[in-house]
Amino acid sequence: MTSLQPVRGTHDLLPDEMRAHRRVSEVARDAASRYGFDEMATPMFEFSQVFKRTLGDTSDVVTKEMYTFVDKGGDEITLRPENTAGVARSFISEGLAQSVPVKFFYSGPMFRYERPQKGRLRQFHQIGVELIGVDQPQADLEVIACGARVLDELGVLDKTVLELNTLGDTESRTRYREALVAYFSGHTQSLSADSQERLERNPLRILDSKNEKDREIVAEAPVFGDYLNEESRNFFAAVRDGLDALEIAYTLNPRLVRGLDYYCHTAFEFTTTALGAQGAVIAGGRYDGLIGMMGGKETPGVGWAGGIERLALLSDAAVPPPRPVVVVPVGDAARDVGFELTERLRRTGYRVDMGYSGNLSRRMKRANRLNAAATILLGDEELARDAATVRHMDTGEQEEVPLTSLPDFLAPYR
Repeated sequence: MTSLQPVRGTHDLLPDEMRAHRRVSEVARDAASRYGFDEMATPMFEFSQVFKRTLGDTSDVVTKEMYTFVDKGGDEITLRPENTAGVARSFISEGLAQSVPVKFFYSGPMFRYERPQKGRLRQFHQIGVELIGVDQPQADLEVIACGARVLDELGVLDKTVLELNTLGDTESRTRYREALVAYFSGHTQSLSADSQERLERNPLRILDSKNEKDREIVAEAPVFGDYLNEESRNFFAAVRDGLDALEIAYTLNPRLVRGLDYYCHTAFEFTTTALGAQGAVIAGGRYDGLIGMMGGKETPGVGWAGGIERLALLSDAAVPPPRPVVVVPVGDAARDVGFELTERLRRTGYRVDMGYSGNLSRRMKRANRLNAAATILLGDEELARDAATVRHMDTGEQEEVPLTSLPDFLAPYR
Protein backbone atom coordinates (compact mmCIF):
# COMPACT_ATOMS: atom_id res chain seq x y z
CA MET A 1 0.00 0.00 0.00
CA THR A 2 1.37 3.42 -0.97
CA SER A 3 1.95 5.61 2.08
CA LEU A 4 -0.13 8.78 2.12
CA GLN A 5 1.86 12.01 1.90
CA PRO A 6 0.88 15.68 1.60
CA VAL A 7 0.63 16.98 -1.97
CA ARG A 8 3.98 18.34 -3.18
CA GLY A 9 4.35 21.94 -2.19
CA THR A 10 2.07 21.62 0.84
CA HIS A 11 2.77 20.50 4.36
CA ASP A 12 1.10 20.05 7.70
CA LEU A 13 1.37 22.79 10.28
CA LEU A 14 1.98 20.83 13.47
CA PRO A 15 1.67 22.64 16.80
CA ASP A 16 5.20 24.14 17.02
CA GLU A 17 5.05 25.59 13.52
CA MET A 18 1.42 26.57 13.91
CA ARG A 19 2.29 28.65 16.96
CA ALA A 20 5.01 30.44 14.96
CA HIS A 21 2.55 31.12 12.13
CA ARG A 22 -0.11 32.32 14.54
CA ARG A 23 2.38 34.64 16.22
CA VAL A 24 3.12 36.34 12.88
CA SER A 25 -0.60 36.78 12.17
CA GLU A 26 -1.43 37.98 15.66
CA VAL A 27 1.43 40.48 15.84
CA ALA A 28 0.50 41.82 12.39
CA ARG A 29 -3.21 41.96 13.22
CA ASP A 30 -2.54 43.88 16.43
CA ALA A 31 -0.13 46.31 14.78
CA ALA A 32 -2.42 46.90 11.80
CA SER A 33 -5.38 47.58 14.09
CA ARG A 34 -3.42 50.42 15.69
CA TYR A 35 -3.14 51.95 12.22
CA GLY A 36 -6.89 51.67 11.74
CA PHE A 37 -6.95 48.55 9.53
CA ASP A 38 -9.96 46.31 10.17
CA GLU A 39 -9.69 42.60 9.42
CA MET A 40 -11.65 41.14 6.53
CA ALA A 41 -11.53 37.95 4.49
CA THR A 42 -12.32 37.19 0.88
CA PRO A 43 -13.26 33.72 -0.41
CA MET A 44 -10.33 31.40 -1.12
CA PHE A 45 -11.55 31.05 -4.70
CA GLU A 46 -12.97 33.55 -7.19
CA PHE A 47 -14.17 33.53 -10.76
CA SER A 48 -10.98 33.20 -12.81
CA GLN A 49 -11.53 36.54 -14.54
CA VAL A 50 -10.86 38.34 -11.24
CA PHE A 51 -7.22 37.27 -11.51
CA LYS A 52 -6.85 37.03 -15.29
CA ARG A 53 -8.02 40.61 -15.65
CA THR A 54 -5.85 41.99 -12.85
CA LEU A 55 -2.68 39.92 -13.22
CA GLY A 56 -2.65 39.97 -17.02
CA ASP A 57 -3.55 37.10 -19.35
CA THR A 58 0.10 36.66 -20.32
CA SER A 59 1.71 36.90 -16.88
CA ASP A 60 3.55 33.89 -15.45
CA VAL A 61 1.06 33.72 -12.58
CA VAL A 62 -1.89 33.38 -14.95
CA THR A 63 -0.27 31.17 -17.60
CA LYS A 64 1.80 28.88 -15.36
CA GLU A 65 0.94 29.16 -11.68
CA MET A 66 -2.81 29.49 -11.08
CA TYR A 67 -4.87 26.59 -9.78
CA THR A 68 -7.89 26.84 -12.09
CA PHE A 69 -10.76 24.41 -12.55
CA VAL A 70 -14.31 24.24 -13.87
CA ASP A 71 -16.83 23.60 -11.11
CA LYS A 72 -19.99 21.49 -11.34
CA GLY A 73 -21.96 24.52 -12.45
CA GLY A 74 -19.64 25.08 -15.40
CA ASP A 75 -17.96 28.19 -13.97
CA GLU A 76 -14.20 28.61 -14.26
CA ILE A 77 -12.87 29.06 -10.73
CA THR A 78 -9.36 29.89 -9.47
CA LEU A 79 -7.85 29.45 -6.02
CA ARG A 80 -6.56 32.87 -5.08
CA PRO A 81 -2.85 33.34 -5.96
CA GLU A 82 -2.83 36.68 -4.13
CA ASN A 83 -5.38 38.79 -2.27
CA THR A 84 -5.31 42.36 -3.58
CA ALA A 85 -7.52 41.45 -6.55
CA GLY A 86 -10.04 39.77 -4.23
CA VAL A 87 -10.11 42.80 -1.94
CA ALA A 88 -10.65 45.09 -4.95
CA ARG A 89 -13.45 42.83 -6.21
CA SER A 90 -15.03 42.95 -2.76
CA PHE A 91 -14.75 46.75 -2.71
CA ILE A 92 -16.73 46.88 -5.96
CA SER A 93 -19.28 44.12 -5.34
CA GLU A 94 -20.02 45.21 -1.76
CA GLY A 95 -20.62 48.82 -2.87
CA LEU A 96 -17.94 50.36 -0.66
CA ALA A 97 -17.17 53.34 -2.92
CA GLN A 98 -19.38 55.54 -0.70
CA SER A 99 -17.40 54.54 2.40
CA VAL A 100 -13.88 55.56 1.37
CA PRO A 101 -11.35 55.57 2.75
CA VAL A 102 -11.49 51.90 3.73
CA LYS A 103 -8.61 50.13 5.43
CA PHE A 104 -8.40 46.35 5.47
CA PHE A 105 -6.09 43.77 7.04
CA TYR A 106 -6.18 40.13 5.93
CA SER A 107 -4.45 36.86 6.74
CA GLY A 108 -4.87 33.52 5.02
CA PRO A 109 -3.74 30.91 2.49
CA MET A 110 -2.87 31.58 -1.17
CA PHE A 111 -2.12 29.07 -3.93
CA ARG A 112 0.43 29.04 -6.74
CA TYR A 113 1.82 26.16 -8.75
CA GLU A 114 5.54 26.85 -8.63
CA ARG A 115 8.71 25.05 -7.67
CA PRO A 116 8.62 24.54 -3.90
CA GLN A 117 11.56 26.00 -1.99
CA LYS A 118 12.43 27.20 1.48
CA GLY A 119 9.78 29.60 2.67
CA ARG A 120 7.76 29.28 -0.55
CA LEU A 121 5.15 26.57 -1.01
CA ARG A 122 2.28 25.89 -3.38
CA GLN A 123 -0.12 26.56 -0.54
CA PHE A 124 1.37 29.48 1.31
CA HIS A 125 0.03 32.08 3.70
CA GLN A 126 0.07 35.85 3.61
CA ILE A 127 -0.75 38.81 5.76
CA GLY A 128 -1.54 42.09 4.07
CA VAL A 129 -3.08 45.54 4.28
CA GLU A 130 -4.96 47.61 1.70
CA LEU A 131 -5.81 51.32 2.02
CA ILE A 132 -8.36 52.29 -0.62
CA GLY A 133 -9.61 55.78 -1.44
CA VAL A 134 -6.69 58.08 -0.56
CA ASP A 135 -4.57 59.54 -3.36
CA GLN A 136 -2.15 61.54 -1.18
CA PRO A 137 1.37 60.27 -0.38
CA GLN A 138 0.38 60.15 3.30
CA ALA A 139 -1.44 56.89 2.52
CA ASP A 140 1.77 55.37 1.14
CA LEU A 141 3.62 56.48 4.27
CA GLU A 142 0.99 54.99 6.57
CA VAL A 143 1.08 51.65 4.76
CA ILE A 144 4.90 51.49 4.77
CA ALA A 145 5.05 52.55 8.43
CA CYS A 146 2.57 49.80 9.30
CA GLY A 147 4.78 47.23 7.54
CA ALA A 148 7.84 48.49 9.40
CA ARG A 149 5.93 48.30 12.69
CA VAL A 150 4.93 44.68 12.03
CA LEU A 151 8.54 43.73 11.27
CA ASP A 152 9.82 45.60 14.31
CA GLU A 153 7.39 43.89 16.66
CA LEU A 154 8.33 40.52 15.17
CA GLY A 155 11.95 41.42 16.00
CA VAL A 156 13.14 41.23 12.37
CA LEU A 157 13.19 44.83 11.12
CA ASP A 158 16.97 45.01 11.57
CA LYS A 159 17.31 41.96 9.29
CA THR A 160 15.60 43.73 6.41
CA VAL A 161 16.22 46.62 4.04
CA LEU A 162 13.40 48.82 2.77
CA GLU A 163 13.90 49.25 -0.98
CA LEU A 164 11.98 52.10 -2.56
CA ASN A 165 11.23 53.32 -6.06
CA THR A 166 8.67 55.35 -7.97
CA LEU A 167 6.74 54.20 -11.03
CA GLY A 168 5.40 57.70 -11.67
CA ASP A 169 2.01 58.50 -13.14
CA THR A 170 0.58 57.33 -16.45
CA GLU A 171 2.34 60.00 -18.47
CA SER A 172 5.72 59.20 -16.88
CA ARG A 173 5.30 55.45 -17.35
CA THR A 174 4.38 55.90 -21.02
CA ARG A 175 7.54 57.91 -21.64
CA TYR A 176 9.67 55.38 -19.78
CA ARG A 177 8.11 52.44 -21.56
CA GLU A 178 8.94 54.02 -24.92
CA ALA A 179 12.53 54.54 -23.81
CA LEU A 180 12.83 50.91 -22.66
CA VAL A 181 11.42 49.57 -25.93
CA ALA A 182 13.88 51.66 -27.90
CA TYR A 183 16.80 50.47 -25.73
CA PHE A 184 15.95 46.77 -25.55
CA SER A 185 15.08 46.64 -29.26
CA GLY A 186 18.76 47.22 -29.88
CA HIS A 187 19.60 44.09 -27.86
CA THR A 188 16.83 41.76 -29.03
CA GLN A 189 19.09 38.92 -30.15
CA SER A 190 20.93 38.90 -26.81
CA LEU A 191 17.83 38.82 -24.64
CA SER A 192 16.45 35.56 -23.24
CA ALA A 193 13.37 34.10 -24.89
CA ASP A 194 11.20 35.21 -21.95
CA SER A 195 12.49 38.76 -22.18
CA GLN A 196 11.97 38.85 -25.94
CA GLU A 197 8.32 38.03 -25.29
CA ARG A 198 8.15 40.65 -22.55
CA LEU A 199 9.53 43.25 -24.93
CA GLU A 200 6.35 42.88 -26.97
CA ARG A 201 3.94 42.74 -24.02
CA ASN A 202 5.47 44.49 -21.03
CA PRO A 203 9.05 45.74 -21.27
CA LEU A 204 9.16 46.80 -17.60
CA ARG A 205 9.18 43.14 -16.60
CA ILE A 206 12.55 42.68 -18.33
CA LEU A 207 13.99 44.68 -15.44
CA ASP A 208 12.94 41.81 -13.13
CA SER A 209 14.72 39.12 -15.19
CA LYS A 210 16.95 36.69 -13.29
CA ASN A 211 18.78 35.65 -16.48
CA GLU A 212 22.45 36.67 -16.16
CA LYS A 213 22.74 37.95 -19.74
CA ASP A 214 19.51 39.91 -19.33
CA ARG A 215 20.85 41.45 -16.14
CA GLU A 216 23.98 42.65 -17.93
CA ILE A 217 21.80 44.37 -20.52
CA VAL A 218 19.46 45.77 -17.86
CA ALA A 219 22.41 47.33 -16.05
CA GLU A 220 22.76 49.87 -18.85
CA ALA A 221 19.02 50.42 -19.41
CA PRO A 222 17.39 53.84 -18.98
CA VAL A 223 16.43 54.73 -15.39
CA PHE A 224 12.82 55.55 -14.53
CA GLY A 225 13.78 58.68 -12.62
CA ASP A 226 14.94 60.38 -15.80
CA TYR A 227 11.41 60.22 -17.24
CA LEU A 228 9.34 61.47 -14.31
CA ASN A 229 7.22 64.56 -14.74
CA GLU A 230 7.04 67.22 -12.02
CA GLU A 231 3.92 65.80 -10.38
CA SER A 232 5.52 62.36 -10.04
CA ARG A 233 8.76 63.85 -8.70
CA ASN A 234 6.84 65.83 -6.08
CA PHE A 235 4.83 62.77 -5.01
CA PHE A 236 7.96 60.68 -4.56
CA ALA A 237 9.73 63.50 -2.73
CA ALA A 238 6.82 63.69 -0.28
CA VAL A 239 7.08 59.94 0.39
CA ARG A 240 10.83 60.15 0.98
CA ASP A 241 10.52 63.21 3.19
CA GLY A 242 7.83 61.46 5.22
CA LEU A 243 9.97 58.36 5.72
CA ASP A 244 12.85 60.59 6.84
CA ALA A 245 10.55 62.34 9.32
CA LEU A 246 9.40 58.98 10.67
CA GLU A 247 13.03 57.80 10.84
CA ILE A 248 12.29 54.78 8.65
CA ALA A 249 15.49 53.96 6.80
CA TYR A 250 15.31 53.07 3.11
CA THR A 251 17.48 52.63 0.05
CA LEU A 252 16.54 53.70 -3.48
CA ASN A 253 16.32 50.88 -6.00
CA PRO A 254 15.63 52.25 -9.50
CA ARG A 255 15.19 48.68 -10.83
CA LEU A 256 12.31 47.88 -8.48
CA VAL A 257 9.26 47.81 -10.75
CA ARG A 258 5.77 46.40 -11.07
CA GLY A 259 4.91 45.07 -14.51
CA LEU A 260 1.18 45.85 -14.58
CA ASP A 261 -0.20 49.14 -15.83
CA TYR A 262 -2.46 49.81 -12.84
CA TYR A 263 0.55 50.23 -10.55
CA CYS A 264 1.87 53.76 -10.15
CA HIS A 265 4.00 55.99 -7.97
CA THR A 266 5.39 54.19 -4.90
CA ALA A 267 6.79 50.66 -5.13
CA PHE A 268 8.55 49.16 -2.12
CA GLU A 269 9.88 45.94 -0.67
CA PHE A 270 11.33 44.95 2.68
CA THR A 271 14.03 42.48 1.60
CA THR A 272 16.39 40.21 3.50
CA THR A 273 19.42 38.05 2.83
CA ALA A 274 19.02 36.18 6.13
CA LEU A 275 17.13 33.34 4.45
CA GLY A 276 19.71 32.68 1.75
CA ALA A 277 19.22 34.42 -1.57
CA GLN A 278 17.86 37.94 -1.28
CA GLY A 279 14.11 37.97 -1.18
CA ALA A 280 11.17 40.12 -0.16
CA VAL A 281 9.32 39.40 3.06
CA ILE A 282 6.89 42.30 2.49
CA ALA A 283 6.20 43.81 -0.93
CA GLY A 284 3.75 46.49 -1.91
CA GLY A 285 2.93 49.62 -3.80
CA ARG A 286 0.29 51.98 -5.14
CA TYR A 287 -2.32 50.67 -7.58
CA ASP A 288 -4.54 53.62 -8.49
CA GLY A 289 -5.70 52.01 -11.74
CA LEU A 290 -6.79 48.62 -10.40
CA ILE A 291 -10.38 49.21 -9.31
CA GLY A 292 -11.23 51.21 -12.43
CA MET A 293 -9.73 48.48 -14.61
CA MET A 294 -11.94 45.91 -12.85
CA GLY A 295 -15.06 47.88 -13.71
CA GLY A 296 -15.48 49.98 -10.58
CA LYS A 297 -15.27 53.71 -10.15
CA GLU A 298 -11.70 55.00 -10.49
CA THR A 299 -10.38 54.75 -6.93
CA PRO A 300 -6.79 55.02 -5.66
CA GLY A 301 -5.27 52.30 -3.50
CA VAL A 302 -2.03 51.26 -1.85
CA GLY A 303 -1.09 48.17 0.14
CA TRP A 304 1.35 45.37 0.82
CA ALA A 305 1.46 41.63 1.39
CA GLY A 306 3.92 39.60 3.44
CA GLY A 307 4.67 35.88 3.47
CA ILE A 308 3.89 34.27 6.81
CA GLU A 309 6.22 31.30 6.18
CA ARG A 310 9.17 33.58 5.41
CA LEU A 311 8.43 35.89 8.33
CA ALA A 312 8.17 32.92 10.70
CA LEU A 313 11.54 31.60 9.46
CA LEU A 314 13.11 35.04 9.71
CA SER A 315 11.91 35.67 13.25
CA ASP A 316 13.51 32.34 14.22
CA ALA A 317 11.92 32.57 17.66
CA ALA A 318 10.46 29.37 19.01
CA VAL A 319 7.04 30.03 20.49
CA PRO A 320 6.65 27.73 23.50
CA PRO A 321 3.21 26.35 24.22
CA PRO A 322 1.52 27.69 27.36
CA ARG A 323 2.34 25.55 30.35
CA PRO A 324 -0.63 23.52 31.55
CA VAL A 325 -1.76 22.33 34.90
CA VAL A 326 -2.07 18.52 34.83
CA VAL A 327 -4.62 16.67 36.93
CA VAL A 328 -3.50 13.15 37.91
CA PRO A 329 -6.31 11.07 39.46
CA VAL A 330 -5.45 7.75 41.09
CA GLY A 331 -8.38 5.34 41.53
CA ASP A 332 -11.94 5.17 40.21
CA ALA A 333 -13.38 7.69 42.66
CA ALA A 334 -10.61 10.18 41.92
CA ARG A 335 -11.16 9.81 38.17
CA ASP A 336 -14.68 11.22 38.34
CA VAL A 337 -13.71 14.00 40.73
CA GLY A 338 -10.64 14.77 38.61
CA PHE A 339 -12.70 15.11 35.45
CA GLU A 340 -15.07 17.54 37.15
CA LEU A 341 -12.10 19.47 38.55
CA THR A 342 -10.42 19.84 35.15
CA GLU A 343 -13.62 21.29 33.71
CA ARG A 344 -14.02 23.72 36.61
CA LEU A 345 -10.45 24.94 36.26
CA ARG A 346 -10.80 25.36 32.48
CA ARG A 347 -13.90 27.48 33.01
CA THR A 348 -11.91 29.77 35.26
CA GLY A 349 -9.18 30.33 32.67
CA TYR A 350 -6.60 27.57 33.17
CA ARG A 351 -5.04 25.39 30.50
CA VAL A 352 -5.58 21.93 31.98
CA ASP A 353 -4.59 18.47 30.77
CA MET A 354 -5.24 15.14 32.42
CA GLY A 355 -3.18 12.08 33.23
CA TYR A 356 -5.51 9.58 31.63
CA SER A 357 -4.12 6.14 32.40
CA GLY A 358 -1.15 4.14 33.60
CA ASN A 359 0.59 4.04 36.92
CA LEU A 360 1.55 7.20 38.80
CA SER A 361 5.11 7.20 37.43
CA ARG A 362 3.88 7.02 33.84
CA ARG A 363 1.40 9.82 34.39
CA MET A 364 4.04 12.05 35.97
CA LYS A 365 6.36 11.44 33.01
CA ARG A 366 3.59 12.63 30.72
CA ALA A 367 3.18 15.75 32.86
CA ASN A 368 6.90 16.41 32.41
CA ARG A 369 6.63 15.96 28.62
CA LEU A 370 3.82 18.52 28.61
CA ASN A 371 6.09 20.92 30.55
CA ALA A 372 3.43 21.23 33.22
CA ALA A 373 3.71 24.13 35.62
CA ALA A 374 1.92 22.22 38.36
CA THR A 375 0.46 18.77 38.86
CA ILE A 376 -2.64 18.09 40.93
CA LEU A 377 -2.56 14.65 42.54
CA LEU A 378 -5.89 13.15 43.56
CA GLY A 379 -5.98 9.92 45.56
CA ASP A 380 -8.31 8.32 48.07
CA GLU A 381 -6.57 9.98 51.01
CA GLU A 382 -6.86 13.45 49.47
CA LEU A 383 -10.51 12.88 48.53
CA ALA A 384 -11.31 11.87 52.09
CA ARG A 385 -10.19 15.35 53.13
CA ASP A 386 -11.78 17.11 50.10
CA ALA A 387 -8.29 18.18 49.13
CA ALA A 388 -5.61 17.64 46.49
CA THR A 389 -1.83 17.54 46.53
CA VAL A 390 -0.30 20.24 44.32
CA ARG A 391 3.22 19.59 43.08
CA HIS A 392 5.08 22.67 41.79
CA MET A 393 6.99 21.10 38.91
CA ASP A 394 9.89 23.55 38.77
CA THR A 395 10.80 23.13 42.44
CA GLY A 396 9.35 19.69 43.21
CA GLU A 397 7.67 21.10 46.32
CA GLN A 398 4.27 19.72 47.29
CA GLU A 399 1.44 21.01 49.46
CA GLU A 400 -2.09 19.95 50.19
CA VAL A 401 -4.82 22.38 49.15
CA PRO A 402 -8.62 22.17 49.72
CA LEU A 403 -10.44 21.45 46.45
CA THR A 404 -12.58 24.57 46.85
CA SER A 405 -9.42 26.73 47.10
CA LEU A 406 -7.64 25.34 44.05
CA PRO A 407 -8.74 28.00 41.50
CA ASP A 408 -7.36 30.81 43.65
CA PHE A 409 -4.30 28.86 44.81
CA LEU A 410 -3.25 28.14 41.23
CA ALA A 411 -3.59 31.78 40.15
CA PRO A 412 0.17 32.14 39.35
CA TYR A 413 -0.25 29.42 36.70
CA ARG A 414 -3.34 30.83 34.99
